[in-house]
Amino acid sequence: MMIDLHTHTLFSDGALVPAEHLRRVAVLGYKAVAITDHADSSNLDFIIPRIVQAAKDLNPHSNTRLLPGIELTHVPPALIGPLTLKARKLGALVVVAHGESPVEPVTPGTNLAAIEAKVDVLSHPGFITEAEMQLAKDNNVMVELSGRKGHSLTNGHVAKLGIKIGTTLVVNADAHDPGDFLTAEMARKVALGAGLTVAQYDSLRADMQNFVDTLKQHG
Repeated sequence: MMIDLHTHTLFSDGALVPAEHLRRVAVLGYKAVAITDHADSSNLDFIIPRIVQAAKDLNPHSNTRLLPGIELTHVPPALIGPLTLKARKLGALVVVAHGESPVEPVTPGTNLAAIEAKVDVLSHPGFITEAEMQLAKDNNVMVELSGRKGHSLTNGHVAKLGIKIGTTLVVNADAHDPGDFLTAEMARKVALGAGLTVAQYDSLRADMQNFVDTLKQHG
């Protein structure tokens, strides 16, 4: 079953309210989905409590688990650590950091700061270095293979380093609109297209399942 740890609703630049968002991925057979809308210090405390409430209301009525999260986006590196801690205190189960994508002017040093802050997922990290990938492994930070146009340009580089070092990789849609959600077949194509073998993709899926199971054990 599918799991996606990086998606957006109308609380940032997505198109759907959480209820429709959850229903659409449920129809696609998802096991779990994280809503991780874009945030910085201006709206962190606005978004997270609302997604937490949506998860509380909707999860009893859905076979797909909604995970409340946040994506720290274009945040100065020095603020990523404090905002990660604040996000967790507010109830975010999945903290994503907007990495150094090749198609956006993300501040250099963002990848390293996010990994040092021990976010859950470093999204579309661009030309992440080998040292950063090693630290991600050491800090149990998952590194994303993106299904989103533009961000996906460096998936091959990310996969190559991740496989070499043994860092946990995840495939996420970074969905903003209904048509962005990945089917199981498309998620597989993203992984294999980045250079993973079928066995490596199966291992990736197991890692995502283990992460979600761990969250469930801790409430």
